[in-house]
Amino acid sequence: MIQDFFNWDAQIFLYFNNLGEQKWDWFWLLVTEKKTWIPLYIIFLVVLYLKLGWKKTLLAGVCIALMITCADQFTNILKNYFQRLRPCHTPELQGLFRPIDCEGRGKYGFTSAHASNHIAVAIFIGVLLRKQYKWLIYVLLLWALMIAYSRVYVGVHFTGDVFFGSLIGIVVSYLFLKIYYYFEKKYFLDKA
Repeated sequence: MIQDFFNWDAQIFLYFNNLGEQKWDWFWLLVTEKKTWIPLYIIFLVVLYLKLGWKKTLLAGVCIALMITCADQFTNILKNYFQRLRPCHTPELQGLFRPIDCEGRGKYGFTSAHASNHIAVAIFIGVLLRKQYKWLIYVLLLWALMIAYSRVYVGVHFTGDVFFGSLIGIVVSYLFLKIYYYFEKKYFLDKA
């Protein structure tokens, strides 16, 4: 049954990896690069500061940092435990897809840390700012899904890796939203 799932996942990966034209490789490489996200995170923190104030932004920043750390650690534990080869290292797939960004990548990829981190951040910030910007969570989720898809497009992860990473991101964001609201209620709201 597990082998059937992996075969099915490999077919979906091949479909999505070969979906784009080569002229778009630069765009998806840009989307998947970590240095592209730094300005976005700075913008997120500035918007949080303008809408929530410095105390809540500080709390949100700590939650985001811890959220990313937890998601990264959990995805790494799963990668090392299940040890599913990345598409780049799967012998049966060699020559069937375009390995655009496989050089220097780890051998295993059961879950995608990119997907888990960005889904978690998108949900967390989208929920925190839902009163000010009802549409923001949809834009942030689109951004996170683009990053998740970029991992498949450049040949680093299977679609199942991205799916499991996204599930981890959803759970982590839920837990840290609970933590954020607990501390917000305890320290930042006026007590009647």
